[in-house]
Amino acid sequence: MDLLLIRHAEPVRIVDADGPANPHLHDRGVHQAERLATWFAEEPLDAVWSSPMRRARETAAPLAASQGLAVLVDEELAEFDAEATSYIPMEELKAERDERFLAMVEGRLEEFSVDPEQFKLGVVGAIERIIDDNAGRKVAVVCHGGVINAYIGHILEIPRPLWFEPGYTSVSRVAASRAGVRSVVSINDVGHLRERSAPPP
Repeated sequence: MDLLLIRHAEPVRIVDADGPANPHLHDRGVHQAERLATWFAEEPLDAVWSSPMRRARETAAPLAASQGLAVLVDEELAEFDAEATSYIPMEELKAERDERFLAMVEGRLEEFSVDPEQFKLGVVGAIERIIDDNAGRKVAVVCHGGVINAYIGHILEIPRPLWFEPGYTSVSRVAASRAGVRSVVSINDVGHLRERSAPPP
Protein backbone atom coordinates (compact mmCIF):
# COMPACT_ATOMS: atom_id res chain seq x y z
CA MET A 1 0.00 0.00 0.00
CA ASP A 2 0.97 3.64 -0.41
CA LEU A 3 1.25 5.56 2.86
CA LEU A 4 1.33 9.36 2.88
CA LEU A 5 2.53 10.92 6.13
CA ILE A 6 1.42 14.55 6.20
CA ARG A 7 2.40 17.08 8.83
CA HIS A 8 -0.37 19.41 10.00
CA ALA A 9 -0.62 23.01 8.74
CA GLU A 10 0.59 26.03 10.72
CA PRO A 11 -1.28 26.51 14.03
CA VAL A 12 -1.65 29.57 16.21
CA ARG A 13 0.64 30.21 19.18
CA ILE A 14 -0.66 29.38 22.65
CA VAL A 15 1.25 30.23 25.83
CA ASP A 16 0.38 29.02 29.34
CA ALA A 17 -3.09 27.61 28.76
CA ASP A 18 -5.10 26.31 31.71
CA GLY A 19 -4.83 22.78 30.30
CA PRO A 20 -3.12 21.10 27.36
CA ALA A 21 -2.53 23.53 24.51
CA ASN A 22 -4.47 22.29 21.51
CA PRO A 23 -4.26 25.11 18.97
CA HIS A 24 -6.44 25.56 15.92
CA LEU A 25 -4.92 26.54 12.58
CA HIS A 26 -3.56 30.01 11.88
CA ASP A 27 -5.06 31.73 8.83
CA ARG A 28 -1.86 30.79 6.99
CA GLY A 29 -2.44 27.21 8.08
CA VAL A 30 -5.98 27.21 6.74
CA HIS A 31 -4.58 28.32 3.37
CA GLN A 32 -1.92 25.60 3.49
CA ALA A 33 -4.56 22.94 4.23
CA GLU A 34 -6.64 24.14 1.29
CA ARG A 35 -3.61 24.01 -1.01
CA LEU A 36 -2.93 20.47 0.18
CA ALA A 37 -6.51 19.38 -0.64
CA THR A 38 -6.30 20.97 -4.07
CA TRP A 39 -2.97 19.27 -4.74
CA PHE A 40 -4.53 15.85 -4.18
CA ALA A 41 -7.67 16.55 -6.23
CA GLU A 42 -6.35 14.37 -9.06
CA GLU A 43 -4.72 11.75 -6.83
CA PRO A 44 -7.51 9.66 -5.30
CA LEU A 45 -7.11 8.49 -1.73
CA ASP A 46 -8.83 5.52 -0.13
CA ALA A 47 -8.74 6.79 3.46
CA VAL A 48 -7.65 9.79 5.54
CA TRP A 49 -6.48 9.24 9.11
CA SER A 50 -5.63 11.92 11.64
CA SER A 51 -4.12 12.55 15.02
CA PRO A 52 -6.79 13.54 17.56
CA MET A 53 -5.16 16.96 18.01
CA ARG A 54 -7.04 19.95 16.60
CA ARG A 55 -4.31 21.20 14.28
CA ALA A 56 -4.13 17.79 12.59
CA ARG A 57 -7.89 17.30 12.34
CA GLU A 58 -8.36 20.79 10.85
CA THR A 59 -5.68 19.99 8.27
CA ALA A 60 -7.22 16.61 7.45
CA ALA A 61 -10.78 17.95 7.09
CA PRO A 62 -10.51 19.72 3.70
CA LEU A 63 -8.37 16.89 2.31
CA ALA A 64 -10.94 14.27 3.32
CA ALA A 65 -13.87 16.41 2.14
CA SER A 66 -12.30 16.89 -1.29
CA GLN A 67 -12.01 13.09 -1.57
CA GLY A 68 -15.52 12.38 -0.26
CA LEU A 69 -14.10 10.63 2.80
CA ALA A 70 -14.57 10.82 6.56
CA VAL A 71 -11.60 11.58 8.81
CA LEU A 72 -10.61 8.56 10.90
CA VAL A 73 -8.81 9.28 14.20
CA ASP A 74 -6.21 7.23 16.07
CA GLU A 75 -5.24 8.49 19.53
CA GLU A 76 -1.70 7.12 19.22
CA LEU A 77 -0.98 9.49 16.33
CA ALA A 78 -0.89 12.40 18.83
CA GLU A 79 2.34 14.39 19.18
CA PHE A 80 4.75 13.83 22.08
CA ASP A 81 3.88 17.28 23.51
CA ALA A 82 0.14 16.59 23.62
CA GLU A 83 -0.08 17.46 27.33
CA ALA A 84 2.03 20.65 27.16
CA THR A 85 0.28 23.87 28.23
CA SER A 86 2.03 25.93 25.53
CA TYR A 87 2.38 25.51 21.79
CA ILE A 88 4.94 27.70 20.05
CA PRO A 89 5.62 27.04 16.35
CA MET A 90 8.97 25.37 15.74
CA GLU A 91 10.34 28.23 13.64
CA GLU A 92 9.73 30.66 16.52
CA LEU A 93 11.43 28.36 19.04
CA LYS A 94 14.34 27.97 16.64
CA ALA A 95 14.70 31.72 16.03
CA GLU A 96 14.62 32.41 19.77
CA ARG A 97 17.02 29.54 20.59
CA ASP A 98 14.43 28.48 23.11
CA GLU A 99 15.46 25.72 25.50
CA ARG A 100 12.52 23.62 24.29
CA PHE A 101 13.90 23.73 20.75
CA LEU A 102 17.32 22.67 21.97
CA ALA A 103 15.77 19.82 23.96
CA MET A 104 13.98 18.58 20.83
CA VAL A 105 17.08 18.87 18.64
CA GLU A 106 19.13 16.97 21.21
CA GLY A 107 16.47 14.29 21.57
CA ARG A 108 15.68 15.07 25.20
CA LEU A 109 11.99 14.25 24.97
CA GLU A 110 12.07 13.35 28.66
CA GLU A 111 11.83 17.10 29.29
CA PHE A 112 8.32 16.91 27.80
CA SER A 113 7.46 14.13 30.27
CA VAL A 114 7.68 11.60 27.44
CA ASP A 115 9.56 8.32 27.22
CA PRO A 116 11.04 8.46 23.67
CA GLU A 117 10.95 4.69 23.23
CA GLN A 118 7.36 4.36 24.40
CA PHE A 119 6.34 7.23 22.12
CA LYS A 120 8.03 5.56 19.15
CA LEU A 121 6.45 2.19 19.93
CA GLY A 122 3.00 3.80 20.06
CA VAL A 123 3.52 5.61 16.76
CA VAL A 124 4.88 2.55 14.96
CA GLY A 125 2.05 0.41 16.32
CA ALA A 126 -0.62 2.87 15.17
CA ILE A 127 0.80 3.25 11.67
CA GLU A 128 1.37 -0.48 11.25
CA ARG A 129 -2.29 -1.08 12.18
CA ILE A 130 -3.33 1.36 9.46
CA ILE A 131 -1.06 -0.42 6.96
CA ASP A 132 -2.44 -3.84 7.93
CA ASP A 133 -6.01 -2.65 7.46
CA ASN A 134 -5.40 -1.02 4.05
CA ALA A 135 -3.56 -3.50 1.85
CA GLY A 136 -3.43 -2.33 -1.77
CA ARG A 137 -4.80 1.11 -0.95
CA LYS A 138 -3.50 4.70 -0.79
CA VAL A 139 -3.91 6.25 2.65
CA ALA A 140 -3.06 9.70 4.05
CA VAL A 141 -2.15 10.06 7.72
CA VAL A 142 -2.24 13.67 8.94
CA CYS A 143 -0.14 13.95 12.06
CA HIS A 144 2.91 15.73 13.51
CA GLY A 145 6.61 16.28 13.01
CA GLY A 146 7.56 14.01 15.90
CA VAL A 147 5.28 11.24 14.66
CA ILE A 148 6.74 11.40 11.15
CA ASN A 149 10.29 11.44 12.53
CA ALA A 150 9.51 8.42 14.70
CA TYR A 151 8.04 6.26 11.95
CA ILE A 152 10.46 7.09 9.16
CA GLY A 153 13.34 6.92 11.63
CA HIS A 154 12.10 3.43 12.55
CA ILE A 155 12.25 2.35 8.90
CA LEU A 156 15.70 3.87 8.34
CA GLU A 157 17.00 2.71 11.74
CA ILE A 158 17.87 6.25 12.84
CA PRO A 159 18.16 6.28 16.64
CA ARG A 160 17.60 10.01 17.20
CA PRO A 161 13.92 10.76 17.96
CA LEU A 162 13.96 14.00 15.92
CA TRP A 163 16.36 13.98 12.99
CA PHE A 164 14.67 16.20 10.37
CA GLU A 165 12.14 19.04 10.38
CA PRO A 166 9.02 18.32 8.30
CA GLY A 167 7.45 21.44 6.75
CA TYR A 168 3.84 22.38 7.33
CA THR A 169 1.58 20.10 5.23
CA SER A 170 4.69 18.35 3.90
CA VAL A 171 4.10 14.93 2.38
CA SER A 172 6.42 12.00 3.03
CA ARG A 173 5.65 8.77 1.15
CA VAL A 174 6.23 5.19 2.22
CA ALA A 175 5.59 2.03 0.19
CA ALA A 176 4.52 -0.86 2.41
CA SER A 177 4.45 -4.42 1.08
CA ARG A 178 2.37 -7.32 2.35
CA ALA A 179 5.68 -9.10 3.06
CA GLY A 180 6.53 -6.45 5.67
CA VAL A 181 9.02 -4.41 3.63
CA ARG A 182 8.76 -0.64 4.24
CA SER A 183 10.45 1.65 1.70
CA VAL A 184 10.79 5.43 2.01
CA VAL A 185 9.85 6.89 -1.37
CA SER A 186 10.14 10.62 -0.62
CA ILE A 187 10.45 12.96 2.36
CA ASN A 188 9.17 16.46 3.08
CA ASP A 189 7.55 17.34 -0.27
CA VAL A 190 5.97 20.82 -0.12
CA GLY A 191 5.52 21.35 -3.86
CA HIS A 192 1.85 22.24 -3.34
CA LEU A 193 2.85 25.37 -1.37
CA ARG A 194 4.97 26.86 -4.14
CA GLU A 195 3.34 29.70 -6.01
CA ARG A 196 2.93 28.95 -9.66
CA SER A 197 3.32 31.61 -12.30
CA ALA A 198 0.55 32.09 -14.82
CA PRO A 199 1.00 30.15 -18.09
CA PRO A 200 2.14 32.19 -21.10
CA PRO A 201 -0.70 33.64 -23.24
